[in-house]
Amino acid sequence: MEFAELEKKTQFVFKNKDLLQTALTHRSYINEHRDYSLPHNERLEFLGDAVLELAVTGYLYQHFPNPEGELTNLRSALVNYKMLATVASTLGLDRFILLSRGEAKDQGRARQVILANALEAVIGAMYLDAGYELTHEFINRHILTQLPEIIQSGNYIDPKSRLQELVQEKSGITPTYRVLTEVGPDHNKEFLMGVFVEESKVGQGTGPSKQEAELAAAADALRTDEWKKHV
Repeated sequence: MEFAELEKKTQFVFKNKDLLQTALTHRSYINEHRDYSLPHNERLEFLGDAVLELAVTGYLYQHFPNPEGELTNLRSALVNYKMLATVASTLGLDRFILLSRGEAKDQGRARQVILANALEAVIGAMYLDAGYELTHEFINRHILTQLPEIIQSGNYIDPKSRLQELVQEKSGITPTYRVLTEVGPDHNKEFLMGVFVEESKVGQGTGPSKQEAELAAAADALRTDEWKKHV
């Protein structure tokens, strides 16, 4: 596989190209190509996740005097799968990932998760290939540069935490969440969650997991201000 274009975009040239190719190899590809000589990228993803979290945590600690909870929210906004998938797409990673035919057709959240995982695997490969300093430079250039926009947009604020803070401030009540509907097979479920102030529903939202649907429900409650009628 020819990586010159990708290395130009990432501004990182690998000494060991097999590391990069491994980082871009999804488990599904190996299932269809039994004679493939390299492993899939899950171990590199595990390593890259830790390197990325250390780099982002260190940067936030050094540059922001915010309390721990706010720093955690900022970090989550930088390293969640949606943000990492966006960065991966900008770098053109999707054109290089080796996937099975079925996975290659997939779109939506599943595709975003694959992209995010591949980016973490690439970061792990960079760490093994060149060490922490050069990997940190990559993270600075392509991930930490997203921080000003995140702060300006307020996207780092967890809507569940914000809703709970506002409702408790007004009434002392803690919002609760309930599954309204659950559809689809186990590997592709869609949840509809409601958020309630006591017995009054103040918002609802959907997502592929209960956690994401709860976030969507809290965001809905904040957007409509329905919660204000019940505190």
